[in-house]
Amino acid sequence: MRVTLAQIDVSSDSVETNVGRATTAIEDAATDGADLVVLPELFNVGYFAFDRYAREAEGLEGETLNQIRSVAADHGVAVLAGSIVEDLEASADSGFDVPADEGMANTAVFFDRDGERQAVYRKHHLFGYDSAESQLLEAGRTIPTVDFEGFTIGITTCYDLRFPELYRHLVDEGVTLTLVPSAWPYPRVEHWKLFGRARAVENQLYVAAANGVGQFEDAELLGRSTVYDPWGTTLASADDDPALVTATLDPTRVDQVRAEFPALADRRTDWS
Repeated sequence: MRVTLAQIDVSSDSVETNVGRATTAIEDAATDGADLVVLPELFNVGYFAFDRYAREAEGLEGETLNQIRSVAADHGVAVLAGSIVEDLEASADSGFDVPADEGMANTAVFFDRDGERQAVYRKHHLFGYDSAESQLLEAGRTIPTVDFEGFTIGITTCYDLRFPELYRHLVDEGVTLTLVPSAWPYPRVEHWKLFGRARAVENQLYVAAANGVGQFEDAELLGRSTVYDPWGTTLASADDDPALVTATLDPTRVDQVRAEFPALADRRTDWS
């Protein structure tokens, strides 16, 4: 399976521009043979545009996601629209449970090749350090998985990378590929590189982490979108310029690594 991370420039002042960049990236990736395209965290509004969250929030049937699902269906490519600021009240009748009757969430949506929603993931760990995210948004309550092209896919978002117990849960659910839409800023470059590789190595699965680039008033996204294999080897990566980062993944590779080095079989949970 060919996966492409769409490392787009996320503008701080134009949702229309950002969505246009996202749809162009999906089209270009599909033309290049991608089976799955992953967009960055809050690719339409920009993670650090906290004062715009309420104004730009939309439900699962909102304009941004409808544009993404249309381009996915038109080009026959799966897309993780990761993520948008979701208006939970507007999503109440979407068929997907919401964590609260009102408020907002940081929400990623997996569309299949026909543009159908297959999973909705709301970020579980909300960032509190110099960030308004934890004050403005509701945390997710469910951890969905999707079967696609021989993989069982899990979704986590940015700050979730720092919490290994979430990834252990994904392993227990049979996940072999984790998609990580992100808005990771400077100066924490070494943390970004460490956590993505560590989650791949310790869980012996693929990790595809799609970060944005772009300048905000108080932050700059560092890019460096990367795909790691289950051994922690970098299959594809970028610097801090807009780019399409593509790698070919083999679903049998996970079983091979786990058979060659069966660390997961040695896990212990009986600490008493």
